[in-house]
This record gives sequence, C-alpha cells and structure tokens, in this order.
Amino acid sequence: MTSSNTKENAGLDLSFVRDHFPALDKAYTFMDNAGGSQTLGLVIKNITEYLTHHDVQLGASYEISARAGKKLQTVTQELAQLVNAARPEEVVIGPSSTMLFRILSICLSEGWQAGDEVVVTNSDHEANVSCWMDLQAKGIVVKIWKVNPETLQFDLTDLKNLLTEKTKLVAMVHASNILGTINPIQQISKVVHEAGALFCVDGVAFAPHRLVDVQAFDVDFYVFSWYKVYGPHLALMFGKYDLLKNMPGINHYFIDQIPYKFQPGNFNYELTYSLKGVCDYLTDLHDHQFPDAAKITTKEKYQKSFELIAQHEEKLASILLDYLKTKENISIIGQSTADKNSRVPTIAFVHKDLKSSAIVEKVDPHKMGIRFGDFYAKKLIADLGLEEKDGVVRVSLVHYNTEEEVRRLVEVFEDIL
Repeated sequence: MTSSNTKENAGLDLSFVRDHFPALDKAYTFMDNAGGSQTLGLVIKNITEYLTHHDVQLGASYEISARAGKKLQTVTQELAQLVNAARPEEVVIGPSSTMLFRILSICLSEGWQAGDEVVVTNSDHEANVSCWMDLQAKGIVVKIWKVNPETLQFDLTDLKNLLTEKTKLVAMVHASNILGTINPIQQISKVVHEAGALFCVDGVAFAPHRLVDVQAFDVDFYVFSWYKVYGPHLALMFGKYDLLKNMPGINHYFIDQIPYKFQPGNFNYELTYSLKGVCDYLTDLHDHQFPDAAKITTKEKYQKSFELIAQHEEKLASILLDYLKTKENISIIGQSTADKNSRVPTIAFVHKDLKSSAIVEKVDPHKMGIRFGDFYAKKLIADLGLEEKDGVVRVSLVHYNTEEEVRRLVEVFEDIL
C-alpha cells in the first residue's frame, strides 16, 4: 500500500492541519467557528510580507508599485480559480459580506422600479435580508419565503407561488448559520432563472466547509466572509461579468472598471494579498495527504481537500448529535443526522427548562468557546418562538476541531444538561 493510500484511508491528518493554525497551540477549544474561524499561519505570514516589502499605493510607474500590483493581480486570479469564476473581474473584494450585500442592493436596484419584487427567506442572516427589505422605501415589494416550521426545510412549491413576472431577485442562504442545513442551490437556481429572476446567495456558513463553485451552482451573485474561511476580516462577492458590467457602481463618477467601481476607497491590499495563504493551504493539504497522487489540476486538489474536510466534519457532528439525541429535554434545531451531503457541522439546540444563555455561561469556565443567541437570523428565531430562550445554543465546528474536543464538550454538557 502506498503512503498516499495510507493517509487517505486514515482520514484527515489533524496534526498537519492544526500546525497551520497558531492560535490552536493553547489550552483553549474554539467551537464558535461560524462566528469566526482561527487564522492560518500562512495568512498571517503574508500580511507581514506585504506590509514589509510591498506597502505602496498601486498604479504608479515605479518598480515597487508595479510589482505590488502584479502580486495582487495574481492573488485575485487565484481567488477566481478557487471559486471557479469565469474571469478575475467577477471577484469583488470588500470589507465584509454585509457591506458587499449592501453595495449590491444599492447598485442593482438602480435599474428597478416601484412595484418590482424581491424574495428573501426567514432562514437567512440579516446581511442578505435587510439590504433588500430596505428597498421597500423606494416601492420595491419584498416577499418572504419561509421554511416549513415542522421540517425546517424549504419547499420549492412555496417559492414558485411567490414568483411573478415582476420578481427581480431571489436572495437566500446556502447553508443556515443556525440550522446547518445545506440548501439545494442548483435546484433552486433553475426555478429562479426559469421565472426570469436573478439569484443572490449568502455562502458565509457554507464556504468554510465545502468548495464553492459558482459556475456549477449557476448563481448570479455569491458572497462569503474570509474571516470564517481561515483568513482575515475581508469578504468576497462573485458576480457574473455581464451583470456587473451593466449595473452602475458606487465609486467615483469617473471609475467604471470592474470590480473597482464596487470598491469605494479601493480594497485592502495586505489582507487581499494574505488570501493567497488560504489557497496555498488547500493545495498543501492535498499534497500532504496524497503525496504519491498523479498530477492533477489545482481545482481538483481543492476538491479533494474539501472532501477530506467534509468527511472529518461529519464524524465530529455525529458525536455531538448522537449525544444530544439521547436527551429528552433537548430539541435539536435542524436535522438530527450528521450527513455531510445535507448539513455542515453548525449545530443548534434548546433545552426544555434552561435558557440557552444559562447553558453557555456554564460552559465558559471550561475554556471552550461556544455561543448562544439569534446570530442575526432574527426572523428564524422569532418564527420558531425561541426568543424567550435567548435564542439557541450553537456549537459550530470546523475541520481543525478534534473528536477528543467534541467528546470533552459532551462531558461538560452531561454535567450541565
């Protein structure tokens, strides 16, 4: 048996993974990763490298400026390849997902008229809801597609009933930051496009766990935050080129280049440069796990790395979910199976008698970071009647978490619950 097969069969090499995250070298367990993941050492190194050697304004003729521009251009090309954008101009870098959604709503709605319609969901983080709801002030009609309160799944028939010839856009989440459910984006995209509308997807809770492929998803806009994908506080928006080209920007009147017209004040150079570290990590992870593998494309390396990540995360989720299912006084908010094809390891629950805040506060002294609340998915928490519980208890795992960490959390829960 080759070393490649040995490592593949053994699963994810957690020692290799954790060595890439400096913050994990502490007696602390991070399980609030849906709020923000720990940062790769490669990312930190790249920030320092840029600020040390390339910290100049772009666009000048002198050598360092030209060199810095080329380096950032190369990184943008790598990011476009990572999400499978058709061209680098389709990648817009901004300070946060919330800001990019807001910019998109302002620019896109310039071509809309009073009476035009938008569909949002009650399962989303408000980043991809409020920016569209606020358009009601200019006469845009906003409809809400709600999850089935029993199954907590979306019914496509309900969406079809909301769509009309005036529907301009459907905005929804790829994976819920509370339920953990992976929504069937490709299937929904087909329905939306057949109705003549555009499709805007929040991938914030999906991107840390699965490979983003915007062409396979057939989305018109896709947004996620890098600080939840092992990078710095920065976000990425994909938009189809023709859509970005034809809508007005938000930058100075004389700036019409894509993506610059959507980046007022420009993008953050050193943080954008650091994102190369995320791409390098994913390829390094593949090469470590499959040292004898035949030569394959970078995209295929990304895919195989995320397949390993998904397999490991499914094991982590199953430990916690299997435990919670043994407790009659616990209600899991979302599906109770760990199937990697239908959920990410973001797990929420409530206790019959205890408030969610009381549970988390009893976990805090054990040096374990979990969280309670509505996580800005306020409509979902309200519709499920969970406000009086202080929202849900959320344990959000990622691939650098270990089975031992999850079992320790289960032991702590056993004392509390």
